Amino acid sequence: MIDVTPLEIEEKTAVGLRVELPNSPPLLLIIGRTGFVGCGFINIEAAEKLNVAGATVSGVKSFDDVLNAVIKAATSKAQAQGVTAGMKGKDAIKAFL
Repeated sequence: MIDVTPLEIEEKTAVGLRVELPNSPPLLLIIGRTGFVGCGFINIEAAEKLNVAGATVSGVKSFDDVLNAVIKAATSKAQAQGVTAGMKGKDAIKAFL
């Protein structure tokens, strides 16, 4: 099953994407206007090579988990927008909105 959910973050809207996978945690992605935060399924090295603004978190099973998790890695394009390892997912998404 694929779930697409609008997520209100400080009066702006991001899009949450949740993909249920067999015998696995879900694939989670929260997408802003200029970048995204995704779970550990996201390959940050590939995102860097593609020159996109992206960041990853790990150990998450819900959108709330993504928003409350600590950013593990961010592409240079995400870093240029103020996203850094160690910040909360919610703060990273706010930078992308």
